[in-house]
Amino acid sequence: MKNVKRLAFLSLVLILSFSLIACNNTKSSKNESGGKSDGKVTLNFWAFGATGYDKLIKEYEKEHPNIKIKFKTSENAEHHDSLFTALSAGTGAPDIALIEVDQLDRFKQAQDRFNNLFDLGAKDVEDQYLDWTWNNGKSVDGKFLFGLPTDIGPKALYYRVDVFEEAGLPTDPDEVAALINSPEAFKTAAIQVKEKTGKHFVDSMEMAYRAYLDAAPEKYLNPDGELLIEDKDNYVKKAYDFAVELNKAGVVGNFEMWSPEWANAVNDGSFAAELGAGWLKGWMEGNAPDATGKFRVATLPKEFSANWGGSYLTIPSETKHAKEAYEFIEWLTSPENQLKSFKSHGLFPSAPSVYTMDDFKNNEDEFFGGQITSVVFGKAAENISGSGYKGEKYVPINNEILTALTNVQEGANPEKEWNEAVKRAKDLLSR
Repeated sequence: MKNVKRLAFLSLVLILSFSLIACNNTKSSKNESGGKSDGKVTLNFWAFGATGYDKLIKEYEKEHPNIKIKFKTSENAEHHDSLFTALSAGTGAPDIALIEVDQLDRFKQAQDRFNNLFDLGAKDVEDQYLDWTWNNGKSVDGKFLFGLPTDIGPKALYYRVDVFEEAGLPTDPDEVAALINSPEAFKTAAIQVKEKTGKHFVDSMEMAYRAYLDAAPEKYLNPDGELLIEDKDNYVKKAYDFAVELNKAGVVGNFEMWSPEWANAVNDGSFAAELGAGWLKGWMEGNAPDATGKFRVATLPKEFSANWGGSYLTIPSETKHAKEAYEFIEWLTSPENQLKSFKSHGLFPSAPSVYTMDDFKNNEDEFFGGQITSVVFGKAAENISGSGYKGEKYVPINNEILTALTNVQEGANPEKEWNEAVKRAKDLLSR
């Protein structure tokens, strides 16, 4: 009888033990998925590239001890593909996702998978941002806000002082801007550099093409998904023809951006100028040590005034903590924190009030010979009227045009290459 009682007692103990383990596992699972069982809210934040947000996250967590932010950063393409897959599946998306501007229209097709930031209070901070970058974050009808703008990419002319001097061109930034004040003047200066120094003016066909393309009010597609590049007066064809024209004049190099050859060319001055965005200067300062003091920056002709790059912070609808996520991204994109991101990682602010802050206006760049380049890019940002609708398939169609331009540089017929690129673009839209 004693043995029976002992067995019954042991059985009860085991049952209670398993019950406690199961309860603990359930609590642990809730904590890992962002639950509040320990009084904290966990937010998963996916980003790409070098943003420096990890340091700002620590600041936020210190100020908000009830918030824990798990930060994951990936390579650009991998990040966007993983996010698109998770959103499509309806599970696995983060609470906060950074989306690059060229990718944004692709995600706008899945509006129901995101929170409308207008519903979370974003209207109250609209006046903090440049109009054109704020508008890019909205739906076509303007009723849905996908994301708050983080950084932007105002373009300017990066030029080598030594090459310009050898070519007999002015080297002071204001004088360069006054001289190269139109597409025609740009071409004239490019030819002078080639004739006097033997060097190319711009690094590649892509950069020559982007001169007009980035500033175009309309690009490959309209909001209805219709292809525009067959239109007679389309801006894309104008950009294409300008690149072909510069190549024919012999002023375009063959240095593909980010390749080792391109990096060496930036370092040793194998070409004279780059039509680059504000974020490029951070790369140059860290990767072209031999070029220190040899570059300056000037504003571009108004026809080339444009934005290249930048991102938006979005909140997928899958989150259970939209309020907390919004409070964090509003804090992260505040003018004060955009200044911090600019100073630490060169992320150019989308909030124009930053351009009047002393730390921004007095930020001398040793790499650029002590020039305060931030003021030049700030002026460029305020001269931008918009970046134009891009559409879901902007990136693959753009790649087809770049393929055509590469073939032209190798000797192919420009019109034949254009027509074939248009055909390939049509095929992409039919899939």
